[in-house]
Amino acid sequence: MRKVKFLFIISLAFAVVMMAACSQSSGGSGEEKVVNIGYSGPLSGAAAFYGENTLNGLKMAVDEINKEGFEVEGEKYKLNLVSLDDKYMPNETASNGKRLVQENKTPIIFSPHSGGIAALQVFNEMDNFLIVAYSSEPDITERGNKLTVRIPPSYAGYIEPFSTYAMDRFGKKMAALPPVTQYGKDWAEAIIPYWEENGGEVVHQASIDFSKDTDFFTILTNALKQDPDVLFIGGASEPTAKVAMQARELGFDGGFIIMDQAKLDEMKNVTQSYDVLEGAVGVTPLIHTEYPGTAEFIDKYRELYNKDPGSEAGYHYLATYVLVEAMKAAGNVEDAKLIREHIQAGLDQLPEDKKVYEIPSVEDDGGFVNLIRMATVEDGEIVLKEVD
Repeated sequence: MRKVKFLFIISLAFAVVMMAACSQSSGGSGEEKVVNIGYSGPLSGAAAFYGENTLNGLKMAVDEINKEGFEVEGEKYKLNLVSLDDKYMPNETASNGKRLVQENKTPIIFSPHSGGIAALQVFNEMDNFLIVAYSSEPDITERGNKLTVRIPPSYAGYIEPFSTYAMDRFGKKMAALPPVTQYGKDWAEAIIPYWEENGGEVVHQASIDFSKDTDFFTILTNALKQDPDVLFIGGASEPTAKVAMQARELGFDGGFIIMDQAKLDEMKNVTQSYDVLEGAVGVTPLIHTEYPGTAEFIDKYRELYNKDPGSEAGYHYLATYVLVEAMKAAGNVEDAKLIREHIQAGLDQLPEDKKVYEIPSVEDDGGFVNLIRMATVEDGEIVLKEVD
């Protein structure tokens, strides 16, 4: 009799737990519902620092939003960020994307590298999820994918001002050492013809595989034998900074054209001073940017992570708030097509204190409209340059 009673109590307790769990997962009447947001990026390997920066911006926004939740069509929601490591490998991004959609029902997936974005674009329209792309690769939006939003400006706008500055200050001989990634190849294919059309000479070309190479002396030695005035380098900030340091150690005293993924202030954290980066031209660091929400964001980020934020964190933070506003305007948190159709409304409704950058509109192809911002290193200091 005691045994039967004990089993009955256990069964009853189990049923109560299961009912509670079902009630929470379904978001029953009066309870907050959950929207899963996916992320696939490099959280290990040579680009892990870059991936961490992108993810930090997302986490920061999600945590802030979830303090009060947000309302869509009378229902209260919170966000659940599901992040997966793809090691900067497109095939891993594709696998992660399938997993996020099938297991977590994510209507939105963030991806911070062009190879991964391209892998997701193979099936995202069919599986109805929105890709929020953090890459300046213009081809991302030129492919005609209706469910892709590109956050940063296209790197096409950097080609002319970066090249002009480097040529005018240092000379017309360039050695091109981009990363082996698709992004690196495409950047090189854009800048090299422009350089040559404007009287420059490319004296050496090679690619760097940051997933395999940690010592760049051999690659740099071969490049410097050709006596270049300028080195074209880039990729994630940390390994790019190491390339610049080793070039200086080998006696290179020319300038650097830095692809927009690497950030001058983050490179300086590796080189310990801007002296190593003298003559470098790149995008303006976030900490030297002033928009309505920039200062507050920087202060909060420093308090949370004990370091300065890069543009990766700032853009991901802003984009998360834009998406929430788009869901509100769409009256829907699940349909990626509806959310995409209301991205402009999301930008219009973005609170002033969340405007880490000023983004007035989204183009028909999904690209956010941004201003091109450029900075150089002169006499050991960051100098902001006007771009027409």
